[in-house]
Amino acid sequence: MAGPATGEEYKDIVVFLAAAGIVAPIFRRFRISPVLGFLVAGVALGPDGLGRLAGDFPWLSVMTITDQEQIAVLAEFGVVFLLFMIGLELSWERLKAMRRFIVSLGVAQIALCALALSGLFFAMGQTLASAIVLGLGIALSSTAIVMPVLSDAGRMRTATGRASFSVLLAQDVAVAPILVAVTVLAAGAGAAGELNGGALAQGLLSLIPAAVGLGVIVLLGRLLLRPMFRSVAKAGRREMFLAACLFVVLAVGLASQAAGLSMSLGALVAGILLAETEYGREVEVLIQPFQGLLLGLFFVSVGVGLDLDAVAAAPATVGLLAVTLIAIKVAIVFALARFNGVPRGPALETALLLGPAGEFAFVIIGQAIGEGLVPRGFGQGLLLSATLSLFAIPLLGALGVRFSRRQERRERAGGTVIANPDKAAPGGVLIVGYGRVGRLVGEMLDAHGIAYTIIDSDPEVVSAARQARPDVWFGDASNPALLAACGIDEARALVITMDQPGKVDAVAAAVRAQAPEMIVIARARDEKHAARLYRLGVTDAVPETTESSLQLAENTLVDLGVPMGLVLASIHERREQFRKLFQEAAPEGRNRPLRALRASTRFSTDT
Repeated sequence: MAGPATGEEYKDIVVFLAAAGIVAPIFRRFRISPVLGFLVAGVALGPDGLGRLAGDFPWLSVMTITDQEQIAVLAEFGVVFLLFMIGLELSWERLKAMRRFIVSLGVAQIALCALALSGLFFAMGQTLASAIVLGLGIALSSTAIVMPVLSDAGRMRTATGRASFSVLLAQDVAVAPILVAVTVLAAGAGAAGELNGGALAQGLLSLIPAAVGLGVIVLLGRLLLRPMFRSVAKAGRREMFLAACLFVVLAVGLASQAAGLSMSLGALVAGILLAETEYGREVEVLIQPFQGLLLGLFFVSVGVGLDLDAVAAAPATVGLLAVTLIAIKVAIVFALARFNGVPRGPALETALLLGPAGEFAFVIIGQAIGEGLVPRGFGQGLLLSATLSLFAIPLLGALGVRFSRRQERRERAGGTVIANPDKAAPGGVLIVGYGRVGRLVGEMLDAHGIAYTIIDSDPEVVSAARQARPDVWFGDASNPALLAACGIDEARALVITMDQPGKVDAVAAAVRAQAPEMIVIARARDEKHAARLYRLGVTDAVPETTESSLQLAENTLVDLGVPMGLVLASIHERREQFRKLFQEAAPEGRNRPLRALRASTRFSTDT
């Protein structure tokens, strides 16, 4: 019978949570990726850090991570949730919109880098199967570090951001096939690690039951997920929605594992299935905090496993290998980016960001080591170099920005006309609320060829609208995270059509805090509500009572025989009087020039 718990079994988790609460904010304050903070924390708190001194100073034992297996088990969930989040982002619309860059740059990068790196590892004495797996693992880059580095530097909308995102998206799609390939290669490799045609065929045949199981998972997911989440959404309890999300991730992951595939692959499939539903954005918002924390745990486990003695024993070898891997990838990515028309500066910046290894190197190579496909000694040594390369990403990113901007200055000085890579294509409109008013607004936008995305918190409304168009999402639009997930950064305007004044106010405040310059048009209950909305900073507020009165007056005057031109002029004059009166409640200077311009333009157009 097990004895009473002493708390020792939870000590490592407590140490990790303490590190997450201290290290991550410090790194974020200095605009450094928290992922690097987790890596540093893992090294400092691991057996080669403070753990080395715990024998001489026993009190340090309470501040160190000693049970690496427990941390590793929990870290696996970080990878699971990372793949789940990637699945949520892999919508068919996004892949279709970026298909040229994904194929010509992303897929080509994976293929060429894997080929070059596999040749290097084969020349270093690895078997063909081992070299292929190692090449595929190191060919991938770090989504978890590169994306925050780009975001913090304000480079997401640049040519660098678009090229980097395309490559990372292609790499994310490739993770699942690579994991399957590792399983097949492990089954097809002989005792000496050499590939055997017969064994390889058997390995492929062994995937048939797994493929059938995966097909069943996909079929059941398509049939059950949407009704399940619709039922949970009707309850209106976020904790129940969160419980359903966690259940789906773990249930599909375990089902995939039972089918002979990895739990991570199952989580990726679950994310893709949910991305096809109207609840994908809300799921993404709810899971994000857990994914970040568990991914941090994964990187802590990487830092804990970093063997500083091995690095100290052969620092030149480990460092030279890291530099060589980065150099090979930088050269290939730069050449491909230039071939795809990316300017010289952004191409070099993209190559420097994507040159280091990524987090999936640890997953892929770790799986290969576990299946005996890659020798443990060589694989662990390579992972040391991969870990060191991760630390170089922020520095390489800063160098890339400097090179990119220097190249732009040179081209301007030489009289070269430069296409502005920072200027993104105009976005669409976000419609919050899709009742009768929202549908009419959407129909008018359709008539003028303007794209729009719909957000509504009523699962029945969302379900009905989703049958006609894919860009309809369930969720609370007053949540800044949901607005970001639905593309508020790229949108040109946002229209709030809900008939509950309190909810309209909440959405208006959230949008204005997140996007100070965005055009925000809101439906108001009456004149007092319109004045309150202007105080919140909306661009235009449209009170129902005023517009109804003006419409009644317009119809009355026309029916009485007053000329249409005079009626429209008087109606618009009275509308502008009301608008100016409401705008007096707005903070001084907020959007006044924009309103004046739009009002004059509207008047001249309508008359």
